[in-house]
Order: sequence, then C-alpha cells, then structure tokens
Amino acid sequence: MAEMDLSLTVAKHVEEMRKAGGHPSDEALNRLAAQIANAFGTKKDQVAILRLSDDGRMLRFVFPVKLVKIGAIPLTTAHSLATKNIKDRRGEIVNNFSVYKHPTVFEAVDLSAEEKATPIQKIMCAPMMAEGKVVGVMQVSHKGRPGEPVGPDFTPRDLSELTAVGTILGQYLATLPFVPPTPPKPRLEPPAKP
Repeated sequence: MAEMDLSLTVAKHVEEMRKAGGHPSDEALNRLAAQIANAFGTKKDQVAILRLSDDGRMLRFVFPVKLVKIGAIPLTTAHSLATKNIKDRRGEIVNNFSVYKHPTVFEAVDLSAEEKATPIQKIMCAPMMAEGKVVGVMQVSHKGRPGEPVGPDFTPRDLSELTAVGTILGQYLATLPFVPPTPPKPRLEPPAKP
C-alpha cells in the first residue's frame, strides 16, 4: 500500500510541475525530494535525481540542486553505481556501500548548512524509464560516519517502489528539453581607483 501512496504523491507533484511549465523550480524539486525521502526514512538531501544527457554520454544532476552546477558523471566512469544502472537497465541495492568501490567526489560536497558532507553507507538506485528507454536514475541513500546508525537496510520492496517512482518521474523529465547547467558568472572586480 505504501508503494501506491508514494506513486500517487509523486504523480501529483509531477502534474503540478508540468502545469507550472518549463523546468521544475528548485522549490518544487525540494518538495518532491522531501516526499520521496520521507517514504524511505531518510533526508531530502539523500535523494538524487540524475538525467541522461541528450547525447547519452553523461548523467547530470537534477537534484540535489547544489550538485547541478558542480559536475556530471560520464557513462564511462568505472565503478559508478548510477552508470551501471543505466547500462544494465535495472536497479540495485547496496547496503554496504562504504566497501563498494565508487567515485566519492559528490559525497564530499556540503549540500546545505544542515546537511554536511558525509559518506553514503547504504544506497539504492533505480533507472528512470520513458517509452522503453532509460532517461536517468534515481538514488536514495542513508549517509553517516562509519559506525553511526544510519537507518535500516533497503529491501527489494523499497527498490520496487523507487522503480515505480522513477518511471513516473522519467516520463515527465523526458518531455523537457535538456538544458545543461549554466556556468557561474565570473565575479567582476570594481575598477581600481586612480
């Protein structure tokens, strides 16, 4: 029953974003991530939504918002759970992620004043599908320092629920034009006084 409730909640959020037009606002993405996080007993900054670039060579963050401008993951990246899910076209659970060989660059980013950089301990990742094609991935994690309690293990039922949500969100994202993040504007120095 929880899967149906989350799917309905996500479908409602997606419809609101669709009606708003254009790309979803940061506020809308934060609300969506909070709903997903709540369903899996984690924090919204431990939800990641990554979209496949139009050329199919990179995964770019849609959420967390702070990671949108930081970088992308080439599909050639070795040991990336997200790229593996794209290639395999299926989700995966890793409840001992700290020993799973993976790139850690994005884990080192402070996502907010409340969410300081901490390593991922448990994670599940599911492809987002639209019209039979993979358009991105969704990840939900439990972060924490080694030895800290971080929450229960993810289960096959959790992965099934995330996969259903990924399909709803993937169908929506596939309708949007791909817009790469804009680079930060250079800081202009005031003219020197004579």
